[in-house]
Amino acid sequence: MAYRTIIFDFDGTLADTLEESRRIFNEMATDYGLRQVSEEELPGLRHFSLKELLTHLGIPKRRVPGLIARGTTLMRGNITKLPLIPGIVAPLTALRERCDSFGVLTSNAPTNVDLFLRSHGLRELFNFISSTSKLTGKAKHLRAIRKTFSLKAEEMLYVGDEIRDIKASKKAGIAVAAVTWGFNSPESLAAESPEHLLHHPEEFLGLHAAP
Repeated sequence: MAYRTIIFDFDGTLADTLEESRRIFNEMATDYGLRQVSEEELPGLRHFSLKELLTHLGIPKRRVPGLIARGTTLMRGNITKLPLIPGIVAPLTALRERCDSFGVLTSNAPTNVDLFLRSHGLRELFNFISSTSKLTGKAKHLRAIRKTFSLKAEEMLYVGDEIRDIKASKKAGIAVAAVTWGFNSPESLAAESPEHLLHHPEEFLGLHAAP
């Protein structure tokens, strides 16, 4: 069965927001009594699951929604200046021609995603932008998208850069393509057995999409 609908994560998958996210986190850290994260620390953090990352940074789960809300608001000021993942435009555009619909499911704010995509001339590729304020809430939203578009599970694909994206897809019963150019390391993503493991945006063209 071909993938009729492909849904993308935003941060780290479409947009290169890692350094901006680190800058914003460090800006908030003082107010929340958290320690800052250095640039040199990032490679080691790429191997952590969400639970391990929160524990390592000393972030209680109850603080997560507040951090996301404030962080996405702070990101809005620079969102149009942030870069796309290098080399993603051509394969993304070609892949869109093979699918019925493209969407975004993110923990970022829909307004941020909309502004970013418009600034890079890509907004017209996407039929919808969906968001969840819970870092572990994507499975529920994936199931809702499936119902909204009257899709079979095998007709959907989620594309993300984190371990939690793979776990959410599996929980929702749909296929997942993990991209290695985002937050989590190639090794940590491979260990979760995604249906597809992509190392460069050009590999989007190898996905089993509708002709």
